[in-house]
Amino acid sequence: MLFGVFATHSPESCPLNNKCSKKMLLQVKAKMESNKKKYGITKTVGFYISALEHLWIMILDAKSAHEIEQFCIEIGISTISTIKIVPISELDVLLKKLKSN
Repeated sequence: MLFGVFATHSPESCPLNNKCSKKMLLQVKAKMESNKKKYGITKTVGFYISALEHLWIMILDAKSAHEIEQFCIEIGISTISTIKIVPISELDVLLKKLKSN
């Protein structure tokens, strides 16, 4: 199942402006890789950052939002960000469902 993970932080806690946040971000990719299996994440579809919006967007293929919640805590993103986890679908999947009904 696909999930969009939207993480927002304040300008003060931004890795561009905060040494502790910078340290966390420099380690986040390695922590993601080493913890994906533990939290039932089968694939990172994408990880995007909008620096001036102070927004990170991850698209994850995972078993549950609860596992993603724990994953975000484990890798450190939740230490500086408010996290929103949203189930999402690919447009083609929705179109196929619409055509079959």
